[in-house]
Amino acid sequence: MTYKYFPHSDADVQAMLERCHLRSLDDLYSDVPAELQHQGDYELPSAMSEVELRRYFDELGSNNEQLTCFVGAGCYDHYSPAVVQSIVSRSEFLTSYTPYQAEISQGTLQYIFEYQSMMAELTGMEVSNASMYDGATATAEAMMMAVSAAKKRNRVLVSDTLNPAVRRVVDTYAKFHGIVVDSIAQAGGVTDRADLEAKLAAGDVAGVIVATPNFYGILEDYTGWADLCHEHKALLIMNCVASALGVVKTPGEWGADIAVGDGQSLGLPMNFGGPYVGFLCTSKKLIRKMPGRIVGATHDVDGKRAFVLTLQAREQHIRREKATSNICSNESLMALYVTVYMALMGRDGLREVNQLGYSGAHYLAQELCATEKFEMAFPDKPFLNEFAVRTQLNIDELQEACVMDGIQAGVKIADDTLLLCVTENRSRIEIDELIDQVKQFIEEEEETL
Repeated sequence: MTYKYFPHSDADVQAMLERCHLRSLDDLYSDVPAELQHQGDYELPSAMSEVELRRYFDELGSNNEQLTCFVGAGCYDHYSPAVVQSIVSRSEFLTSYTPYQAEISQGTLQYIFEYQSMMAELTGMEVSNASMYDGATATAEAMMMAVSAAKKRNRVLVSDTLNPAVRRVVDTYAKFHGIVVDSIAQAGGVTDRADLEAKLAAGDVAGVIVATPNFYGILEDYTGWADLCHEHKALLIMNCVASALGVVKTPGEWGADIAVGDGQSLGLPMNFGGPYVGFLCTSKKLIRKMPGRIVGATHDVDGKRAFVLTLQAREQHIRREKATSNICSNESLMALYVTVYMALMGRDGLREVNQLGYSGAHYLAQELCATEKFEMAFPDKPFLNEFAVRTQLNIDELQEACVMDGIQAGVKIADDTLLLCVTENRSRIEIDELIDQVKQFIEEEEETL
């Protein structure tokens, strides 16, 4: 059957089958076991009018549970101004591809340049690429940069306070690149410096990966860490929560060599896990080890300001075997998203976002501890808007009770530990609703004893 929007005619299909020495399209799937093939008709509705189609999808969407989110762990529910979505939805942005031809890609090149400039300023680093798929792969790419820069060293140390999901991606990249990954122990929710010093003493470490804030939401003190790493000829890599860099000490201020992380917290919707955008910023001396691409500003023959691809590591058009990444146009679109967000928010906006998250998180932590059923997992450790609490309550049952009340109550990270996050999207009323649900759960638990 020929379909209206399919480009191939019946004659085209038949010619293809003859070339492949096949009798029918079904023969293309003959190597798939019968028990794995779908039998019967698909459960698809008949043709609909536009009104009927909208109503149908509205009904499907209503089946989703809309929960009040107190979850972080690498994905954050931040507010995104409506104008951001409006700008990135313009056709010239949605349909643009990798800007190889500078003369017809000035708009795309300019916003990539602006993204790089903003990310370099946000991280306190000298240069930024544009960009990576997500924060986890950016961290893995930074690991490979460190090994490449070290040349004869292939061992990388990773703090146990790094997000476990990021660590798994790092381990996967390392496995297939012959890199040895060792852990730096944690003590009291922060990276154990003594363990780091002992492992650096072996003299075979290419890079050290730490997090700020770390997986538990703690702001670790990295004073002197860069000097320690450099004394042993290792690079210091910091995995960061992008939004938090609006108020906390930057990787550049810590003396880090590479700053990586996910830009999702800069207004990108959680969107079922993507697409996101990973950032990778570094020093000028490492610029040629950096994956992705760099847009530079210059002047044309008439002296007018212009933008060009200064460095591009993708290189699928020449020397493919030398390419260090395969970063495509979608990541440029996500880079545009966070660029517009940062331009709208500015320094004051980012400070306000973090202040609201900080105030809400500390209020929630205080109220939970006041029930005497919770205690801070890492007392006296500073945190911004994410924190871990320990409890003897059944966390699975507590979270289930909260879901029934329309609340997504954090992430269970151990049998007795709950990781919670508060962003500017959470009002005091919503925080109080979570606290009330917890108190109600405690009362019901005590009544059953």
